[in-house]
Amino acid sequence: MPTIPKRAADRIKVALKKFQPIIDKARSRDVNESDTVVIVTDILHEVFGYDKYSEITSEHTIRGTFCDLAIKLANELSLLVEVKAIGIDLKDQHVKQAVDYAVNQGTDWVALTNGMEWRVFKVIFAKPVEHELVVSFNFLALNHRSFEDIQMLGLLAKEGWSRAALKEFHIQQEALSKFTIGALLISDPVVELVRREVRRVSPAVKVTTDQIRGVLIDDVLKREVIESDKVEEARKLIAKASHRALRKRPRKKSEPTAPPSTPQSGGPPSV
Repeated sequence: MPTIPKRAADRIKVALKKFQPIIDKARSRDVNESDTVVIVTDILHEVFGYDKYSEITSEHTIRGTFCDLAIKLANELSLLVEVKAIGIDLKDQHVKQAVDYAVNQGTDWVALTNGMEWRVFKVIFAKPVEHELVVSFNFLALNHRSFEDIQMLGLLAKEGWSRAALKEFHIQQEALSKFTIGALLISDPVVELVRREVRRVSPAVKVTTDQIRGVLIDDVLKREVIESDKVEEARKLIAKASHRALRKRPRKKSEPTAPPSTPQSGGPPSV
């Protein structure tokens, strides 16, 4: 996880201790949405370090409707924040509302919160538009002595935003997702490596890469990892990385220059 400067971490620690009892009391009083927005605004200011008067905008207009809060840095929209009353459980319909705001505004990041529960989504402008949960936490469950908790909050802080920490964290999540790992495990280089290791362990046994891949798919990996739509995205990511590696590999003098290959139509690249 990307780290934030010590000064920012110290601010987050102090502000976290201050706002946890405030959130707890607001929950016990079941405050309404307007009061929750006030608390969230103060959290954005004191915990996350945004200037209340120049960087936090309330009632941001989006096609005739309003998102509760927006963060603007260098006069550019960075994050939309949709706020619900603290006593309301965050549901899928609220997520859809927040994501729709982000899509209409053309911004990649949107947060949904009731002051206590926080969820931050990355909007993926594909066809159809998708969204991924990147950060999720319960404000009352955080520990101001926990390095991991403070650094997680730092992803949303102004200091983290200036370093693209949230974007970097999302890239790390994608690289370590079960779909990426699953696609890697059944890719040609890994399957061939496993086949060689099987031959080394049992020299008398003759196995093919298709047999190894079949065992991985049928017996080792979960079906959801292999058949999910996310797998195709992971395969494309791996294919791009392989292509970059091949382009960077220096060509030997004796190695003939291959003509550019023509992409085959119909279906994803085989693994």
